Amino acid sequence: MVVTGDITQVDLPGGTSSGLRVVRDILAGVGDVHFAYLESTDVVRHRLITDIVEAYDRYQG
Repeated sequence: MVVTGDITQVDLPGGTSSGLRVVRDILAGVGDVHFAYLESTDVVRHRLITDIVEAYDRYQG
């Protein structure tokens, strides 16, 4: 099974936990469960997409 998501994209009200982050915390350390974290260097699409991902990485909102 593969579950995809972006823990940096949360539009929940303040103080509400992201379900994806909770699952990550619960399953951390469970054998044969792996979480892959992609970075802007993993983007192999148009250069603009890489620029957007890097802009979000720099944002300290």
